[in-house]
Amino acid sequence: MLKLTKWSAVWVLALASATANAAEGNVAAEVKMGGERVTLMGKLPELNQAAPGFKVVDDQFAPVTLSDFKGKTVLISAVPSLDTGVCALQTKRFNKEFGKFDDSVVMLTISEDLPFAQKRFCKVEDVHKIKVLSDSVWRDFGNKYGLLIPNRGLLARAIFIIDASGKLKYRELVADVSHHPDYDAALKALKAINQG
Repeated sequence: MLKLTKWSAVWVLALASATANAAEGNVAAEVKMGGERVTLMGKLPELNQAAPGFKVVDDQFAPVTLSDFKGKTVLISAVPSLDTGVCALQTKRFNKEFGKFDDSVVMLTISEDLPFAQKRFCKVEDVHKIKVLSDSVWRDFGNKYGLLIPNRGLLARAIFIIDASGKLKYRELVADVSHHPDYDAALKALKAINQG
């Protein structure tokens, strides 16, 4: 049986506090990757606050910003790389679900993959309903949304939903990057947020 000393008990409480604060967006969050815990760069944006603006690129390297979707409900699916199974399935799942929503909803997949790789993926996997965007040029999205994995150049897996007024209303940071997000919860929240 593990025996806690005074200092190890303090450390456990500090860790619990840091985890709780990360969930509130106050400090950098942690995720598990390859069996190890890593602290992400930046801070998660806070719920019910204006979603941070960001600049990414499309498959032609043309800049795309969050403000391009002003007045729309925006679901952002952040993935480490489309070259991995879970990321591919996550992107294809949202592409499939997109048809259940009207044009007041926009769905984005954002990764650090180069636009060339994203374009190839979309063609091979017939992903054409959602917008697949790259954060590889400026890493602006990863920094502003607290998702950059240090020394890997990848994003952590997460879902964000921004309402038509530009406020962040839903956030899921997947604790282990090898796991799927909660699709049902995200889609249910998207429907409710879009209906106002």
